[in-house]
Parts: sequence; C-alpha cells; structure tokens
Amino acid sequence: MLSIGSLANIKYILQKELFNGCGERLLTSVTVTKTFKKKRACYLCVVTTPPPFSVVTMCLVKQAEQKDSEYKKKRIWQLDEIKWVDGRSEEFEIHEFDVQVEKLYKWYALNLHERQNFLAVLYKQVQKYGQGRGVKAEFRNIPSAWLMDKSPEKIGGVGGGGSGVGSSDMNNRDGLRKSGAETEDEEESEFQEFTALTDKESNELTKLFTECDYAVKDAELLIEKLSKELHDLDGANIQSVLASEKQVMMLMEHIDQAIGEADKFEERLDSYEEILSHVKETMEKIGGKNAMIKIANNNNIKLKEELSKIITQLDFPTAYQQVLQSPVLNTPEGRKAAIEAAQFLQQALNSDIDPSLQRLAAVRDQMKRFEIWKKNFLGPVIKHLNCLLIHLSNQIGDTPPSSTELILPNHASVHQDLVPYTELMHWIKAMDRTKYEGLTTVYTTAFSKIYERDIRNFFNLAKLQISGGLRNSREDLDVSSSSISKKNAVSSVPHGTLGVNRDQWGPGVDAADRERFDSVLEKVLAELEPIALQEQKFCINFFQMDVISPTAKSVGLDTMDKSTDMSQSILLSPSSATGGGDGSQFPQKKIDRQINEEVRRLMNALFGCLEQELVNFIQSFERFDCFYSLYVLDRLTQHVMSAQDTHSFLSMTFASVLVQVKRNFDRFMQQQLQSIRDAKLPKRSKCGILPYVENFEYFSQTTEEFFCKSTRRTDMDKYIQLINAIFEGINTHAKEHPKTPLQVVRMENYHHMHSLLARLCAKVPSLDELKKEAKARYKDALNNYVICYFGRPLEKLNQFFEGVQQKIAQGVKETEISYQMAFSKQELRKVISQYPAREVKKGMENLYKKVEKHLCEEENLLQVVWHAMQEEFIVQYKFLEERIQKCYAGSMITLEFNIQDILNFFSDIARSH
Repeated sequence: MLSIGSLANIKYILQKELFNGCGERLLTSVTVTKTFKKKRACYLCVVTTPPPFSVVTMCLVKQAEQKDSEYKKKRIWQLDEIKWVDGRSEEFEIHEFDVQVEKLYKWYALNLHERQNFLAVLYKQVQKYGQGRGVKAEFRNIPSAWLMDKSPEKIGGVGGGGSGVGSSDMNNRDGLRKSGAETEDEEESEFQEFTALTDKESNELTKLFTECDYAVKDAELLIEKLSKELHDLDGANIQSVLASEKQVMMLMEHIDQAIGEADKFEERLDSYEEILSHVKETMEKIGGKNAMIKIANNNNIKLKEELSKIITQLDFPTAYQQVLQSPVLNTPEGRKAAIEAAQFLQQALNSDIDPSLQRLAAVRDQMKRFEIWKKNFLGPVIKHLNCLLIHLSNQIGDTPPSSTELILPNHASVHQDLVPYTELMHWIKAMDRTKYEGLTTVYTTAFSKIYERDIRNFFNLAKLQISGGLRNSREDLDVSSSSISKKNAVSSVPHGTLGVNRDQWGPGVDAADRERFDSVLEKVLAELEPIALQEQKFCINFFQMDVISPTAKSVGLDTMDKSTDMSQSILLSPSSATGGGDGSQFPQKKIDRQINEEVRRLMNALFGCLEQELVNFIQSFERFDCFYSLYVLDRLTQHVMSAQDTHSFLSMTFASVLVQVKRNFDRFMQQQLQSIRDAKLPKRSKCGILPYVENFEYFSQTTEEFFCKSTRRTDMDKYIQLINAIFEGINTHAKEHPKTPLQVVRMENYHHMHSLLARLCAKVPSLDELKKEAKARYKDALNNYVICYFGRPLEKLNQFFEGVQQKIAQGVKETEISYQMAFSKQELRKVISQYPAREVKKGMENLYKKVEKHLCEEENLLQVVWHAMQEEFIVQYKFLEERIQKCYAGSMITLEFNIQDILNFFSDIARSH
C-alpha cells in the first residue's frame, strides 16, 4: 500500500504539473482503480478555483504508461452532477466506494486514510457549493463522524475500531495534515491576497526597531512599551473626539439637510420617471402602428407585383385572338402569324401562377377563354395538316418510278413541303397528345404504302441484276423472281454439299456470279442507308421525338427552335443528349432508351416490309448457292459496325437480318457436318477418295476466294469442326466398303487431306496441327497396310528362326543351336532351298498385282506403297542374315539372293507394270 509520504508527493506533483497551469488548487485526491479490473492506477481529485467565485469540481486524472509522461484529465464532473456516493460499509477497512454521475462508477481505493479524507472533503464541498440542482448528493454507508464539521485529521481513528491506533497512525495523520487536509478556514485564508508593505510603513517599522534595539533581546519589554504608547494614543484620540463635538453636531445637521435635499431630488426623479414611462408607452404604440403601416405597404406592393405578373402572363393581344379564330396556313406570312399566336397561347396556358391565385374567378375565366381559343385553333390546323399529308402521299403514289437503275426513290421533296409546319406539329404535341398521335398515324399509314411499293420494286430490280438481265416491266420482275425459285427447287441437294457426289449437286454459280451478287448487295445496302436515315432524321425533327414526355410548358420561340436543333444530335448519338422534356426526373439512359424505342416504332410503321424484303432477297440466293451467306455476312457486318447511330432503325434492322444470316450460315455448316456423317460410299470395286474428302477441296477454294478480301475469317473457325468430322468419317466409312481394305481407304483419304491442308496452311496457319495429324494418320495407315498385306514372304524361314529364338530363350547358346536336331544345319539348308530367287520374285509380282488392284489411280500411291514394301522386305532379310551369322557362323550357309537382288526384283516389277 502506498505510504503517506508518497501520497503527499503525488499530490504535490499533480498540483505542480496539472492544476497550477489551470489556476486551480487540489483539495484532496485518492489513488483508485476500477473494481474487479486491476489496471494502472488513476487519481480521483477534488479541485477548486480561486475566490471570489470558487468552482469546485471532481475530476479523474490518468498518467500514460510511459515513464515521465504527463498527467491528463480524462473526466470532469460538476458537484451538481453527483447524484449519490456509496461507501459500501461504515467500517474503516473497506476499500471500495461507488459514485453515481451520468453512470455508476465503482472504485477501489489503494489507501484507506486517503479514501476517508477524500469522502469527507467531497461531502463538505457538496454541502457548501452543490446547490445547482436544488437536491444535493446523497452520501450512503459512510461514518457520520467523517461528515461532521471538523477536519478529517481529527477523526482519523474513528473507523479503526478495536484494531488500535499507535504512533504510526498519528504520524500518518500528521502527514495528511501537512499534505493538504486543511480545514475550510485554512483553505479560504490561503486564497486571500497578500498585501505588501508600503514605503511609509516600512520606514516607520525600521525606525521603531532602530529606537528599540533591545527588541531582539527582550520582546516582552518591547510589547510593554508598545502597549503603553497605544494606551496614550487612545486617550489622546478620545480627548480629540470630545473636543470636536460641536463640529460633529454641525456635520450632522449638514448631513440631515443633504438627506432632505436628496429626498426632494428623488421625488422629482420619480415624477420624471413617470412622465418618461408615459412617453415610452406612447412611442411603443406609435412604433407598432408604423410597423403595421409598413407591413400593409409591403403587402400592397407584393399584391401589385403579383397582379401585374398575372395580368402580363394572362393578357392576350386582340391580334393573336383574331389569328387563332381564323388562321391562314396556306401562305408563309399566315403560317408565321399562326405559329407566333400559338406559341403565345402556349405560354399563357403554362403561366407560372401560384395555385392559390388560380382560384381567382378572373384567372379561371381567362383560362377558359384560352381553352376555347385553343380548341378553335386546333380544328383548322389538324384539318389542314391531315389534308396536306394525304395530298402529298397521293401525289407520289400516282407517279410510280420508271427508272431501271438500282436506285431507291428519294422523298426529300415531301420533307421540304412539311418542314414549314414543324413548329405547329410541336405545338399540337404539347397541346393535344391524341390529335398529335392521330396525325402521326395518318403520316405513317399514307407513306408506308409508298415505301413498301418502292422497296419491293427496288429488290426486284436487284434480283434481276444479279440474275444477269434487266427488264422494264413489273411482270418481268415477277417472272424473274419465280424462275429463280423454280430453279432452286429442281435440285434436291444444295450446291456445295460435302457428303454428296458432285454429279448430284444442284446447279451452282461461278466466281463472277458471286462477285456480281456481292456488288449488287453492297449497292442495295448503300441505297437503303441514306433513305432510312433521312426519313428518321425528318421524323425526329418534325414529330419532336427527342422529347420523351412533352408537356404544355414551352418557354417561347427560341426554346422551340433550340429543341428542333437538338434532334440532330439525338439522331447521331442519342446517348449523348443531356436532357429533354422532364429528363431531370429520370436517369438519362432510361430517357435515351425510351426515345430510341419511340423512333424505331415510328420507323417500323413506315418501313414495315424492309426487313422481310431484305431477308427474302438474301434467302432467294442462299437457297441457290449457300456460299452467298459469306458475302452477306461480310457486307452486313461492315454496315452494322460502321453505323454512326447504333440505335437507329436501320442499324437495328441490319443487325436483326445479320443474326438471321448468321443462323443460316451456321445451319449450312451443320448440314455439311451432317452430310459427312450420312455420306454413302461409292459402289465401284475401288473405294478411292471419299466424296466429302474430294469436295472439301472445292469448299476450301471457294471460301478462301472470299476470305482473301474479307475480315470475317474468324467465322471459318468451323474449318476445324469440318476437318475433324472428315477425319472421323474416314475412320468410320473405311470399315464399311466391301472390297477395298480399310487401311487403303484411310491411307488414300488421309493422304489427300494432308495435301489439301498443306496448301491451306499458307493462308490459315491455325490448320498446321491438323495437317500434322493428317500426315500421322496417313503414315499409320500405310504401315498397317504394308504389315497386313506384305506379311512375311519367307514365312517358313521366319518360323524356323522363331524356334531358334525360343531355344535361346530357354538357355541354349547361339553357337550350340546347330547341334539341336530340329535346328541343325541340314534342316536350315532344307528351308532355304524352298525360297529360290525365281520363286521369291514371282511372289513379289503377285503381291504387286494385289496392291495395284487395291489402290486408286487418283492418289498415285502405288509406287509409295511398293517402296514401303521393299523397305519392309529388306528389314526382314537383314534380320534373317543376322540370325544365320550368329547361330551358324562358319557354315557357309546363305540365302540364294542378296539385298541387291531384292532391289532388282522390286525395280523390275515396277518397270514392267
């Protein structure tokens, strides 16, 4: 436990390092830890500020873990914040006590006397200063002797009980008395200011001690002398007072007179104050009236401004009224006046008027007039535009195009005639959505028939140009179209099908025909783009389709012109627009998507037949020649990727057609794969090259002619699928031919595929692995054929040495083999005598005829196979010679022919055939 000396030292350190800087004084402190948490000790202190306004607080002080670190206040509580203090027990040995402030704190005091002193001082300070809340803190379970009005030092042994308090306890109490357990009077006296002696007092005191030099030796004599002099001075003072009694009475009279005059002055001041209070009340009333007058004036000014604003917004000139009653829309001047009047009416209808003011009768009446003028104006405008649209469509429909050139008619003249009415159409859209949609329907219905006629004639002309001749009448166009379909129906097998013999293919086309189709297709797509984009641009501008949800609010002619120009940017890049209509209420991407959908809906109504006509045009030639799909894929991809507005109607139409063409091409490739699986073998004696292997050469040449000028080579990754299917088909179909050995079928077809892939690898490097695989399969089939059909021409001799090998395996030495009865030299000579050179050559001639009968002439593999058999014969011959030399050394036994004879045999047989 901490000693009293160390506690006094801590209090001195806290006072010096922490509280001196704040101008506070430490009254008491206790070293504590939190109950049940043996952490680093902290200090609970009671401190006060200097008089005359003393403020007593309780604070918690902690020191960081590092040595020589500074002390810091962690919590500060006013005395009014303390609700109650619980000492847990009235016994002296209890270390715990609780303090309830904003929450309950449970403390453990390390020193009992320090705990006692802290609780006593805290109680006194609470009783003296803790009156802010009206209810002082309650102290529980604390000895009443500690809370009496005496210093804690005097009651230090009260809580000791029978434990006894010796001299050490007295010393402890003396230490506490020195370390800060002063009484309340001592505390207050220490705060009194020290007053220094003046010079006069200092001189008098020095003079006194000089006259009384014995004061140092005899203090009692000095005190006696000073007392005598003080007595003499008191007597002199009394006599002086008695002598000045008359002056005192006169002074008292003057004082009484001054008091009377002061009373009179006070009465006068009271009267003045009463007058001033009346003046104050009067001025307050006048000020209130002035404020009310000012408020009334301000209200009148605001009312005037609001009325002026309403009158300005709702005032409608008579000239505009006359224009709206009888508009003239046939002349530019009349249209201009009608547009100005309509825009002015739109501004008036959408005036920014407070809802409360809209209930005024005059405002309601004026709004009713506006609605009447709007209806009166809408009728003539709708009728005029309706008649104009029908007239323009009939004018174009009565004069069908007679040109035989592949050009899609341009209707820019119609757009020019309708452009002057753009503002009126925007006004109709803002004023009456139903009328606007009706005019839109009239426009799409009238002009969709014209576009349908033009597009069908356009595609019929394109079909004629591709088929090789132009005709000038509609009947010829229909005949040409029907002739193409009949021509396609003649052949049951499409041209270029891999798994079918070429003599069963339908009529095909040459490279020039495909080039002509490609050029016409490009011209068709190029003609469609400007017409569709021009119509889309006009519709966005004329029907104000760049505004997602137009309301009747418009801010004048300038804003309408600006919204008109804005349609150009929407056309080029809809997602780049930053607003329009009520765009601030919706995400911009959602606005752009809805605008694009509305534009495409309108364009679909105008060009409803475009996609189907384009699909029919493409399919009519794809049925005739499936390779046309490649050209369509390439052209459509270029146009879709190069489109400036990827969300336009034409781009979406091309993209949709491109998807269908891609599906057709994939279907064509699937048909090719299926044709390979379903291929039928030729019924001739020699199988030869399978149909799909032979046709693949034509397929690869045709596709490479296209891909050398195209960027869609990635679509021909299906090469790998086709080639793998061909490899599997060769393996499968080789087993099915009844007359040709399967090794020959595989050898010839893999050799053919290797030759094709070797040529393709120069253009398609990714096929190199397949080329190597084809070569490996060809070599394997060749080796299998040689082993199977060449066999062992010297069969008995080979069997003889197989027996020799078995004896050697059983432990017989090679030099002792000749002593075996079955493998003697005599037996060996008998076997060798059965294979004279003449008979061997005759056997080779029969083998050559058999090989020649198996192989086809197209691949020209006879000499290759014959050379492989020659190599196999030489290998077998060398093996036999080696066995004879090892097992029958020195016996002078040899075959009747040598390697040179074998080479001559094979050479003579090949030359003779």
